[in-house]
Amino acid sequence: MITVQRVRVRWSAAARGAQHANLRRGLNRPVPLPASLPMCDVAVHEVLYDEAAGHVRHDEVLSGGIERARDVGLWLTIEGSTTIVDRLPGRAAYPRDRGTTRLFTLSPGQVGRYRANFRFTFTQCACNPSWFYEDWIVHVGNGPVEPDGFIHREPDHDADNRVHLYGGSVRPTAGSPHR
Repeated sequence: MITVQRVRVRWSAAARGAQHANLRRGLNRPVPLPASLPMCDVAVHEVLYDEAAGHVRHDEVLSGGIERARDVGLWLTIEGSTTIVDRLPGRAAYPRDRGTTRLFTLSPGQVGRYRANFRFTFTQCACNPSWFYEDWIVHVGNGPVEPDGFIHREPDHDADNRVHLYGGSVRPTAGSPHR
C-alpha cells in the first residue's frame, strides 16, 4: 500500500498581501489521515484550504491502483518493494514546466515530502490577469501510515521546489546561502 497526502492552500491575486498571508500561514502542513483509509494499492488523502471557501478545510479520499497518484500530480513506479515518485507536468503558468521530475525513491516504510508552489490562470492564456496561487505539501509513504504519521515524523526524503511567486529576488531562508 502507498499512502499519499496532498495539502493545498489556494488564494487569489487579490489576497497576496500580508494580511491575507497571515490568514493562511500554517495551513500548508500535514493533517491527520482519515482513520479508515481504504486498503488498496494507493490511498490518496486530498486536502484543500481555498480562500474562496474561507480557508475551511475540504477533505477527499481517493483510492485505487498506482494510476490514482496522477490525480495529485504524481507518477508512481513500483520496482519490487521500492516506490519511485516522479512529479508530472502540470497546468501552472509559473514556474514553467520542465517535464517529469524525479522526486525521490522510497524503500519500504520510508516517507518522502514534496513541497511546491504555483501560479495558475483561469484560462489557458498566461496573459490573463486572473491569477490564483497554490502552495502544496505532499507526503508519500511506501506502506501504510498511522493517522498522525505524516505529522510527527520527519521524512526520509525531502524535495523542495518552492519558488518566489510574486517576482523579485528570492529571500534566503535559515540555513540557505545568500544569493
